[in-house]
Amino acid sequence: MFRIMYIMLNEAWGKARYASAAGVRVGQACGRILIISAPLKGMFHPMSRSLLPAGALSAALLLAGCVTPVEPPPPTLGPDEFSRRMDALETSLSASCEARTRRQADQLRRQDALIADVREVGSLLRHLRADVERLQGDEADPVVVTRECAADELGLANKAVLGSSEWVGLPDVGTYLKARIDSGANTSSLSAREITRFERDGEDWVRFKLGLTDDDVVIDTVRDEWIEAPIERRVRIVQANGEQSRPVVTLMMTLGPLREPVEFTLSDRTHLDYPALLGRRFLMDIAVIDVAESYLHERPEYPGGRPADEAELDENDDELDDER
Repeated sequence: MFRIMYIMLNEAWGKARYASAAGVRVGQACGRILIISAPLKGMFHPMSRSLLPAGALSAALLLAGCVTPVEPPPPTLGPDEFSRRMDALETSLSASCEARTRRQADQLRRQDALIADVREVGSLLRHLRADVERLQGDEADPVVVTRECAADELGLANKAVLGSSEWVGLPDVGTYLKARIDSGANTSSLSAREITRFERDGEDWVRFKLGLTDDDVVIDTVRDEWIEAPIERRVRIVQANGEQSRPVVTLMMTLGPLREPVEFTLSDRTHLDYPALLGRRFLMDIAVIDVAESYLHERPEYPGGRPADEAELDENDDELDDER
């Protein structure tokens, strides 16, 4: 087809040159024939009838060829570039999945803590209802306590009274533990094992499991569960066998009516009688100790644990060892 067009254009060009002496002007632009004017009407008709359709078709085809852009073919990826891009995509997807898994774990942990809080509120409401019913049914004259003024003078009226040992709850972990109340210790301590330091978002964190023995009363599902918390600071402990540096973390803790964030030093206490110890920093301004009593407050309830009214089965009055 292109060869026929070429022959027709050459023929048209030759005739146009021949007709130019009679007043026909022909221009050429972008490989196509453009007839500008034809003053001599008689001489133009024979040429237009024979050449105009083919010339118009040829000019349209050539014009389309001139204005149609030719796009370069896309570059071909080599094996190395393809592998690099696939590795980058795999890394991005893996990081996204890990972040989603961490968020889901945090949501589950918060959900468990919320359930524990709801149970704790329900337990407090039940006790409050029982107290109200008891007060309504008590028709005896009120007992006047003459030592309240002395307690107010000493600043003890608004403080909770704790026994030498109490049940504590860790809502963030989802379990209860036995704790020794020791005013001789400065900081509180929590039994931990497999303590591993790591970095998250530029901050120092620690990962650990509760250090427990088979005799420790705890919810079984959290015995081998990993606990993660940011490191607040480190303390130096001087002992007979040398010095130790222990991390300090903050965990929410409940004890009877008290609900406070408590700083715990992490150390292995499996050789001691209690997995948790509460020191002066916790007791300051909020509680006092009655060393003649123990387990004055009800054990908190958590999913998977036994009811609070069965806590008495797990309590004992053995003599406490010196844990300082």
